[in-house]
Amino acid sequence: MNSKSLGTLFLATGVIFALLGMAWGIQMSVSQDHTLAPAHGHLNLIGFVAMAIFGIYYTLTPQAAQGWLGKIHYLLAVTAVVILVPGITFAIADGEEGLAKAGSVLAIAMMALFLIIVLRNGIGSKDR
Repeated sequence: MNSKSLGTLFLATGVIFALLGMAWGIQMSVSQDHTLAPAHGHLNLIGFVAMAIFGIYYTLTPQAAQGWLGKIHYLLAVTAVVILVPGITFAIADGEEGLAKAGSVLAIAMMALFLIIVLRNGIGSKDR
């Protein structure tokens, strides 16, 4: 997978999460029920902001997209969002925190892996 496709994949996924977060925000506004705002916030922050930053990074640093670490990073990031956001929802709605805890661990692992990738590859193309 090249940097353009991995960067595009991260950005496109982030935009999908943003659209879901925006629709959820509208639903909360219409219903005047903001109980799940923390889950909505995590969807926007990790689902859009972090994913967009990752996508931009991989586009600017093509060598980071080579090999398996970038692919693992993408799968870990998506899995973290898909588990964490419903986990926060369940924790708020019925006090069940198992998924939220698992999602939090995945989110930390996602960011730790990104740190390793950044430290190994720097920022920017090595071709410059």
